[in-house]
Amino acid sequence: MELPTRYQPSQHEQATYQAWEESGGFQPQPDPTGAGRTFAVMLPPPNVTGALHIGHALNGTVQDIMVRYKRLQGFETLWVPGTDHAGIATQAVVEKRLYQEQNKTREDLGREAFLAEIWKWKEEYGARILSQMRRLGASCDWSATQFTMDEDLSHAVRVAFVRLWEKGLVYRGMRLVNWDCVLQTAISDDEIENVSRKGKLWYIKYPLAGHAGEFLTVATTRPETMLGDTGVAVHPDDERYKELVGGSCVLPFLDREIPILADDTVEPEKGSGAVKITPGHDPADYERGLRHNLPTIVILKEDGTLNEEAGPFQGLSREAARKQILTQLGELDLLVKIEDIQHTVPLSDRSKSIVEPLVSEQWFVKMEELAQPAIRAVETGALKFKPERWSRIYLQWLENVHDWCISRQLWWGHRIPVWYDEDGVGMASVEDLEIGSQHPQTGKKIVAQDPDVLDTWASSWLWPFATIGWPNQTKQLEKFYPTQFLSTGPDIIYLWVARMVMAGYEFMDHLPESERCPFEVCNIHATVLDSKGRRMSKSAGNGIDPIELIDKFGADATRYSLILLTKEGQDTRFAEDKIDQGYRFGNKVWNAARFVLMNLEGERIPGTSADALRLEDRWILSSLAATIEETTRALEDQRLNDAAMGLYRFVWNDFCDWYLELAKPRFVNADDETGPVVRGILARVLGDVLTLLHPFTPFMTEVLWGALCESLGQKPDEMLMNSAWPDGAGLERDAEADQDMELIQRTVHAVRQVRSLTQMGERKPIKAVISTSNARHARALEAHSTAVSTMACLESYEVGTNLVRPANSVSAVAGTVQVFVPLDEGADLGALREVMVKRQQKQAGQLSGIQKKLGNPRFVDNADPELVAADRARQAELELELAMLEENLTGF
Repeated sequence: MELPTRYQPSQHEQATYQAWEESGGFQPQPDPTGAGRTFAVMLPPPNVTGALHIGHALNGTVQDIMVRYKRLQGFETLWVPGTDHAGIATQAVVEKRLYQEQNKTREDLGREAFLAEIWKWKEEYGARILSQMRRLGASCDWSATQFTMDEDLSHAVRVAFVRLWEKGLVYRGMRLVNWDCVLQTAISDDEIENVSRKGKLWYIKYPLAGHAGEFLTVATTRPETMLGDTGVAVHPDDERYKELVGGSCVLPFLDREIPILADDTVEPEKGSGAVKITPGHDPADYERGLRHNLPTIVILKEDGTLNEEAGPFQGLSREAARKQILTQLGELDLLVKIEDIQHTVPLSDRSKSIVEPLVSEQWFVKMEELAQPAIRAVETGALKFKPERWSRIYLQWLENVHDWCISRQLWWGHRIPVWYDEDGVGMASVEDLEIGSQHPQTGKKIVAQDPDVLDTWASSWLWPFATIGWPNQTKQLEKFYPTQFLSTGPDIIYLWVARMVMAGYEFMDHLPESERCPFEVCNIHATVLDSKGRRMSKSAGNGIDPIELIDKFGADATRYSLILLTKEGQDTRFAEDKIDQGYRFGNKVWNAARFVLMNLEGERIPGTSADALRLEDRWILSSLAATIEETTRALEDQRLNDAAMGLYRFVWNDFCDWYLELAKPRFVNADDETGPVVRGILARVLGDVLTLLHPFTPFMTEVLWGALCESLGQKPDEMLMNSAWPDGAGLERDAEADQDMELIQRTVHAVRQVRSLTQMGERKPIKAVISTSNARHARALEAHSTAVSTMACLESYEVGTNLVRPANSVSAVAGTVQVFVPLDEGADLGALREVMVKRQQKQAGQLSGIQKKLGNPRFVDNADPELVAADRARQAELELELAMLEENLTGF
C-alpha cells in the first residue's frame, strides 16, 4: 500500500473526529477485564464567553492524553465537558452588546428581560469554545456536557447553600470588601491583579486641636480618602510624636476633630511616620479602626462618586475629587511636599479599574472549619499535587484562609436563595418561596428575594460531583466519584482547586472521609509565555490563537509541540515557529509508516523465530520493549513531557535513523532470506508505535492504523482509539544486543566525526582501522561488520585490539574504541592542519563563553534548569572535540 508523500491534516481531521463520535467511543465503556476499573476527569469549565487560547490548548491536550491512555488500557473512562456561566464576564459582554445594538441598559429592560437576553446570547455563542476543543481532538463524552446554570446544577447550588445556612456556615454582615466601581459589584481577593505603577506620596498637614499654628504631617497615596478619616496613628516608640498621643487634630475641609493614637503596626521609617486612619476605605485601617473602636465613615457611592459624607466634594468622581482636594490643600498651605514612588495598585481582573476597599453588606461563608479536612487531604496523601511544590501554595492559602465573600451585585448568576419577610428576617430555601406567602419561621408575609447572585466559584466548586448527579445518589456518582485526575493552571489553585476539595469533604459526607477528596491527583501544568517571557493576553496583543496553529500545522503537531515544550511544572516561552518540532516529527512518523506499508506486500505479520533475528532485529525489539515500559511508567506518573520525549527519541533515532536504514538493504537483496522477518518486525514496531503515540497525536495515528490493518489484509475490528495499550507480549529486554548496538553506534559516530573534521563527503566510501582495548568489543565489531559498514559507509575496515595508528591518518575516540581513517595519497596535510587549527580556535572560543556562563552562580541558580543542562552537555561535547583536535594536530 502506498500513502501520499505528505500527511495533510486538513484532509483527515474532520472525518476522523466524526468517525470517533459516531463510534460511541467517547462514552464510558465497561472495563473488559471485569475489574470495574474507572478513570474520570472533569474538564475545568471554561467561561462561556471564552475562545480557545494557548492555555486551554495545553490543558486540553494534557487531559486528552491521560483519558486516551486510560481508555486504551481498558478503563471505563468518563471525561465530562462543560462551561461556566462566568457571571461578571458574561453580564459585561451582553450589557455592552445591548447598548451598542439597542442603546439600552439592563435597567431599561428590567431583570427578567435582561436575563432572557443573556440566555439568547448563550445559546448563540456559548458552545464556541467546546466546538474548538473538538478541533484539538478532545475525546470528551459530549453527551454529558454541563453548564453551571443548567437546572440540575442550579438545584445543586441551592442545596449546598441551604446546607451551609443550616450549619451556620453562611452569614450576612457588614465587611470591608473589594469593590469594582465600574461593574458595581464586590469581587474576591482572587479576582484582583496587583500591578506595579508609578505614583505619588503626598505629605499633608493636619492642624493640631488646641494648638494654633501647629500641625501633624501625614503621608498618603490617596488624598481623596482623607474625607473619611476617623483618626491618625503613630508608632508608640516614635519619639517625635509621643507627646501628641492622646490628643487630636482637625481634619481639613470638614473641621472634624479626630484622635491621635499609638499603634504597633505603623512603620516609623515610612513617609512621615504618621498615618491617617480611614476604616471605610483601607483594609489595614479597617483593622486599626476595630482595635481602637473608631467609627467607620464611607465616603463613596457604589459607582465611585463621592457621597454626602464628602462635604463640599459630594458628587465628584474619585479622580476629580483628588485633583480639587490637592489644589485646595496647596492654596491653604497644607500640602508640604510630593514624592515620586513606585507602588502596587489593585486592579479588577475584569474591568481593569482600580479596586476600591468599601464597607458593604455582603454574604460570606465561614472558611476555617471547611479548610481543615482540605488541609488533611494533602497531609495524608489523599490529594497529591504534581509537581509536589504546588501543595505548599495550596496549604499556605488554606492555613491563612479568610471568610469567603460569595455575593455579587449582578443579575446573571445563581440568585441567592434567601427570602425576607416584611421585617427583613431571612429564610434560605431550596425551593422558591412565593412572594406574599407566609415566612416558614415568623409566619409573616414574604416580601422579597435577596437581589444578589452568588460568586461564580460558588457553583463551580461543586463541579466534580454535581456534574454526575449530586445531590441525588446516581449510579454515575457512585461509579465515578471520586475522580482520578484534575489538570489546571497555577492561577486557580486557591480560586477553584482548594474550594473543590473543601466542597468534596463537606457535601459528600455519605462517604467515609478517605473517599471524599474529589480527585486523587491535581496536575498543575506549565504557564505558556510569549517569546519574551511575558504572560499572553488580549490587552498585550501577544496571544497566539491555537485554532490558527491547527489550521496551519494540524492538531497533532500543535498538541505534540506543546507537550514537548512544557516540562512538568516549568513555565515555557512559546512562539509559532516552535510548532515546527511537532510538525517535522509527524512527517517523520508518516514517512516511516509509508516505507513500512510499501514493503509489507499484503501479508499478515509472520512469526519471528529467535534464530532468524540479526543483531539489529534483536536490538529494535529490545528497544521497543524498553520504550513501552518507560512510556507506561511516565504516563502513570503524569510525566507527559518525559513520555513524549522518549517516544520522539525511539521513533526518530532508533527506528528511523538506525533500524530502517539497516533494514532497507535486506529488501533490495533478493538473496537475503530474512525479508519476511524484517517485515514482521516492521509491522510489530509500527503497530505498537502508533498505539503509544495515539494519546499524543490521535488523528494521524488513527489514519495510519487503518492503513496498517489494510496492508496486512485485516479489517480492523475497532478503531485505534478503542484498541489495547501495548503490553509488551512477546518482547523482552536483550542486554547483549543493546550493548553491541551501542558499541556500533559509538563507532559509526566516531567515523562520522572524522568525516566532519576532514570535510569528506558523508557517503564517500572510505577505509578505516578500528582499535579497541576490549577483546569482546573487537569480536563484536568484526561479527557485525555489515551493520558497521552500512551505517558508516565504509568500503572496508580492519578491527583488532591495541592496533598501531597508521601514518597520515585522522582519528576519533568513542569510549573504548579509537577509529583511524588513513588519508588519500597526495592529501594536502598543511591545508588540513590549517582547517583543524581554525576549528580549534572557534570551538575554544565557544567553550570559554560557556564556561563563563556556568561559572556564574547567578546564571546557574536562576536560569531555566534545562538551559543549564544543555550548556553543560555542550561543554562536554566541546571538551571532547578539542581533545580530538589536539590529538590529531599532534599526530601530523
